[in-house]
Formats: sequence, C-alpha cells, structure tokens
Amino acid sequence: MTVHFIGAGPGAPDLLTLRGRDLIAASPVCLYAGSLVPEGVLAHCPPGARIVNTAALSLDEIIAEIAAADAEGKDVARLHSGDLSIWSAMGEQLRRLRALGIPYTVTPGVPSFSAAAAALEAELTLPGLAQTVVLTRTAGRASAMPEGEKLAAFAATGAVLAIHLSIHLLDKVIAELTPHYGADCPVAIVWRASWPDQRIVRTTLATLDAAVGAEMERTALILVGRTLGSADFDESRLYAADYDRRYRPVGAAPRFPEET
Repeated sequence: MTVHFIGAGPGAPDLLTLRGRDLIAASPVCLYAGSLVPEGVLAHCPPGARIVNTAALSLDEIIAEIAAADAEGKDVARLHSGDLSIWSAMGEQLRRLRALGIPYTVTPGVPSFSAAAAALEAELTLPGLAQTVVLTRTAGRASAMPEGEKLAAFAATGAVLAIHLSIHLLDKVIAELTPHYGADCPVAIVWRASWPDQRIVRTTLATLDAAVGAEMERTALILVGRTLGSADFDESRLYAADYDRRYRPVGAAPRFPEET
C-alpha cells in the first residue's frame, strides 16, 4: 500500500501529468481538496473508488482515512491543487505518515503561477529586465510570515513577484511595493487560472485597487514586475548568430569544437 501525493494542477482537468493521471487510475481510494481541485480530475478514478472530499476534514481525520486504507492494503491518491512544493500542507501529512510507517510518493503538478503566466502569454524572466521570480504571499490566519520575508524586501531586488493568497490585502501590497517598483509598474491579476471562468486584469500599482472586482478572492494571483507586457527588452544571447555554444560552434577557434 502506498499513498500517492499528486499535484492536480491549477484547475483545468487536462493540466495533469501523465504520471498523476495513471496513479489516480490505479488507486482505489482518492482523497482530494474539493475547494480547489476540479471534479474533472476525479474522472480518472477507477470504478467503485472511494472518493473523499477533504475540504471539511481536519488533519487527524485525513490521516485516519489514510490509515484505514492502509489497513485494507489499498493505495491512496491524495490530490492537492497546483504543485505540492508550495503551500500544500503536504509536509505535515508526510510527517504523520513517516511516524506511522506508511509509504508514500510525491508527483509534481503544474503550479498556479505557471498557469497564470501562460494565460498572460508571458515570459516572466526577460533579459535586461528581470531574471528572478519570487513566489511569496502575505501573512494569513493559517500561516504567519517569517520576519525577514517582507514584500518590501523582495521588491527591493527588482524581481518579478508572484504574490499568492493576498488579493484581500491590496492596500498592504500597494503600499509596500510602490516605493520600489514605482506607481507605473505593470501588474496582472489572474483569477482562477485555467478554469472555465478565468479572468485577467492588467493594470499598474497606481490603479490596482480600483481595477480588482469584488468577486476576485482567494484564488487570484497577483503578478508584479517590469517584464509584464513589455516589448522593450534585450534578446537572449542563447540564439544570437555569433554566440559560440556546444551545439552551434562559431568562429575559427570555437569553445566547443565539433567532434570528428
């Protein structure tokens, strides 16, 4: 028996890895975070599978479901939205499973910031503008932020910020970011990225508060940075005709001469 933790992606049922799909199809028990995982993903469950929405369950109750499946020798597909490496609450479940001696695997998923960037048709790291993306959030009731992880500290680097779980704190976001990026800095809000009712708002820090509708809550991602929508950036040297590289030697004495 094994518990398979699976990143179920940002929302669209087909933004699921083949490995994740196959593990779901092979698991007679499926626990899923129903508040964020679309029901379309559950179509991959085998006939007769026990499917449990964990949205209303406590950690103890979730572990009890897993322990019951373990006692019956049944594999479990444990689905979380997006990718499991950030804000998934997977870590505390793995700690419990290790203590119980229950084996598990972890399968990554498409994170929400990637789906948001795809919806914007944007490369977040453009030469000469930004080469770093910071995934962060503001403090919430469930999780406080460490003292050193302030929005202003990240903003001081000039990196593109992907701010999660913070749409309800726009005043704080604007106040902390504007001194570093400037009021004219581009901002994109992507609400429910990849879902059928996905919505995109492009604005600036100066007009951010007025641009966001009341329906945008929880699952809205805030992207801030100079690369958003910019056409004024350097071209990558990677594909430059005079750039000497292993697969395209250039010049009389290339750094990586062709093998003969």
